[in-house]
Order: sequence, then structure tokens, then C-alpha cells
Amino acid sequence: MKKNPLALSLIPAGFPSPADDKVDVDLNLHEFMVARPEATFFMRVSGESMKDLGIGEGDIAVVDKSIDPKSGDTVVAHVNGEFTLKVFKKQGNVGWLQPANAEYKPIKVTEDDDFQVWGVVTFIVKQLKR
Repeated sequence: MKKNPLALSLIPAGFPSPADDKVDVDLNLHEFMVARPEATFFMRVSGESMKDLGIGEGDIAVVDKSIDPKSGDTVVAHVNGEFTLKVFKKQGNVGWLQPANAEYKPIKVTEDDDFQVWGVVTFIVKQLKR
């Protein structure tokens, strides 16, 4: 797999600074984003329920099925036969799947639901321009 160069300079997101053209290390994005290949999947995002986290239509979620979800993790969940991408919250015996868009309601998950956290999202790949 072709590796791409990784610039040594950080990219300031504030005021501009002089650019540094030094390149030292090759960066393989697959190696960088996939810690456990046997448990990692790529899924394309559909919908706008996570837009306030910067996750939108067409983005690609890198999902690791081997990570135990913690409250606050962005997860792919399987609820009553359907997949959804939400922030997982745990309160006692009740789980919540919280959208990041005020136009969507949280999903309450109880022991009566067919529910499984399918995987934890570790990266979002976003295309800004074609």
C-alpha cells in the first residue's frame, strides 16, 4: 500500500505561521486509523442527526467492534433491527442514544429493546472538496 508523506509542521488553526517544507515520516492512513484490522469496519454516514459533532451525510465512520463502549462515545448501535450512529449515554440500567442535532430526539434503550452497541467510532473521514 502506498504511503504518503507526513509533514513535520503542525497546522495552526489560529493565526498563520510560516510554513515548514520538511518531510520526515511516511504516513499510511490505514495503519494510522486501524489499530485492530480484524475488528474494524468502514461505514458511510447517512442523515444529519450528528451534524453538531461535524458528522454529516457521506462521511465515512471508522468503527472498531473490539472497543467496549463508554458513556460519551460515538457508537454505531443496532436497535430493534436498525443501525444508527449516536452518542452513547448510560444512566443506571437505562441507555440513551443521543443525537447531535436538536431536530432529533434521543432514543431511550431499555432491557425490552433488541439493542447492541455494534462498535465504537474512532475516526470520521470527511471529504471537503472533489
